[in-house]
Amino acid sequence: MSKVFKKTSGNGHITLYLAKRDFVDHVDSVEVVEGVVKVDPSGLEGRKVFVYLACAFRYGSDDLDVMGLSFRRDIWIQRIQVYPPTGEPPKSEMVDFLMKKVGEQGQAFSFQMPTDLPCSVSLQPGPGDAGKACGVDFEIKAYLANAALNPDEVIDKKDTCRLMIRKIQFAPASSKEGPKTEINKQFMMSDKPVQLEVSLGKEIYYHGDPVAIMVKINNGTTKVVKKIKVTVEQLTNVVLYSSDTYSKAVCSEEFGETVNPNSTLEKSLQITPLLANNKEKRGLSVDGRLKDEDTHLASTTLSQGEKDMQGIIVSYKVKVNLMVSSGGLLGGLTASDVTAELPLILMSPKPAGEKLE
Repeated sequence: MSKVFKKTSGNGHITLYLAKRDFVDHVDSVEVVEGVVKVDPSGLEGRKVFVYLACAFRYGSDDLDVMGLSFRRDIWIQRIQVYPPTGEPPKSEMVDFLMKKVGEQGQAFSFQMPTDLPCSVSLQPGPGDAGKACGVDFEIKAYLANAALNPDEVIDKKDTCRLMIRKIQFAPASSKEGPKTEINKQFMMSDKPVQLEVSLGKEIYYHGDPVAIMVKINNGTTKVVKKIKVTVEQLTNVVLYSSDTYSKAVCSEEFGETVNPNSTLEKSLQITPLLANNKEKRGLSVDGRLKDEDTHLASTTLSQGEKDMQGIIVSYKVKVNLMVSSGGLLGGLTASDVTAELPLILMSPKPAGEKLE
């Protein structure tokens, strides 16, 4: 039997029911958000029951709110009246399942999110930070009011109930080859360049899996490739009032491979980006969580690219750096780099589906 999530208002007159709290964004469409509100008409005192679904960017903790000003901006919000009902209620297998749980006092609702909303992402707080993390979250709230939205109407906290949900993306099925790039760098006093070719083993990697990086080096110079450094960087693009991008290394490893002059090297290197190794990094993007459950690095944001998306957009890149020195006494002092970059898609696999009973 599927689990039911519910939250009751402080006065006990309305209760919000959901059959799940994770809703999947398939890029070209988003799962419909469905639920039921149990209404006790005897306590409404002439008021109506409304439900809203909001996607918001939280850029400060609740305890930082000053003079009633919330450190939160709604990116998208939709409101509907559920009682008294204004039309035909939505019908689906999930709604039928919840209505059987709730009974005759249940009022069904549904929301269709657009495809240009960000997924649930939190910015990891620092070790000493308190309060709710900044980021993008989704909230369903049922409340009693005379009007759906009246700035002059004060809605008492005891007349509301709310549940947080998540909008998530899973890795699409893919058998494509990974990206590939090649760079040539010419050095003084050498007729031929250093050729670096980098490719990834596949297009999409799952959280926790080693990322396979194929490196081909053709050193036609008189210099020595002393070592190879591989870094995975997370790029967080915060699009709110303006667009700001933050880059943080989530994994970095050095490989002591030496490529002498007029020599070649072809090798597969592995590196595994994990949140467990980045717990102290403030501002790192992680997949949104409900309560204090475990999570992982934020997944790559997949987008159709047709509309500008607000909120937090996450991407990754792999950077391969060759440390090239001239050898001899001045080898370290005259060292320089050869760098190649590739995009990395890092996501969660789609879990086995569960059917309502």
